[in-house]
Amino acid sequence: MKLYFLNSGRVEMKKKIFIPDLKTDEKFELPVISTYINYKKTNILFDTGCHPSVEINAEKRWGGLSKIMTPINMNGKNLITELSTIGISPNDIDIVINSHLHPDHCGCNAFFKNAEFYCHEKEFQSANEPNASQMGYIKNEWDLPMPLKPIKQSYDFFDDSRIVTVNLPGHTPGSIGLLVNLNHNKFLIASDALSLERNLDRDEVPKNAWNPNLLLKSYKELIKIKKSGSTIVCGHDEAQWKNKLEMGINYK
Repeated sequence: MKLYFLNSGRVEMKKKIFIPDLKTDEKFELPVISTYINYKKTNILFDTGCHPSVEINAEKRWGGLSKIMTPINMNGKNLITELSTIGISPNDIDIVINSHLHPDHCGCNAFFKNAEFYCHEKEFQSANEPNASQMGYIKNEWDLPMPLKPIKQSYDFFDDSRIVTVNLPGHTPGSIGLLVNLNHNKFLIASDALSLERNLDRDEVPKNAWNPNLLLKSYKELIKIKKSGSTIVCGHDEAQWKNKLEMGINYK
C-alpha cells in the first residue's frame, strides 16, 4: 500500500470561523488536501479539492461562497497536476471517496470519469435539499454522470480493515473520515470533521459547523481513534501540512 497527501488548493478565510473566541476579522490561509492511496492495484482518492478554474475566477464557479472562502492563485498547481508528479492520470483513478460535498472537497470529481464515487447517504440527501446552497453545497461540483454510491454505515472497501470509512457528522450531516492502515503507520483522515488540531485539543467548534453537538461527539470518536495509535490528519491545518504532510512524503 502507498499513500500520498496531495496539495489540491488553498483558500483564505476569517480566523474567527475556526477559532470562535477570536474577535478580529483577521484572515489566514488554509491548505486543501486530497489523499491518494494505491492498494491491491486499485487507485483511490479521498477528496478531490478545488476545481482548477477557481484560482482564476472563483465567483463564476462558487458564487457568493467565494467571498467567504476565497481561493488563492496557486500558479496552475492543483490535484490533477499533483497526481501527474507521481505518474497518475485522471483516467487511472478507480475509486473516489468524498468526505462531504462542499466544493473544496469534491471540486475535481468531474475529471475522474472512470471512477466509482462514494459519499455518505446523509450527505447526498443534504446536498439535494432545497436550501442546499445556503449550506455551502454547489450542485454542479458533484452532480455528474458518474453516480455517487451512498454509504450508510462504516464501510470497509476491501473487507480487511485496511481502508475503512468512519462516520463523523457535525460539520455536515454526512461527513466521513477515512481510516487507512498501512504496514507501519495508521492514519485517520478527518477532513472537516477536524479542521485544525487545536479544535480537538480545546473542544472548539468552528462557526461553519452544521451541528455543534454532533461535531463534539465526533471529536470523542477522533480522540478514541488517536489513542489507538492513529495519526489524525486535519482538513485545513497549515502547521500540520507544512510539518508532516507536504507533497514528497510517501507513506508505505
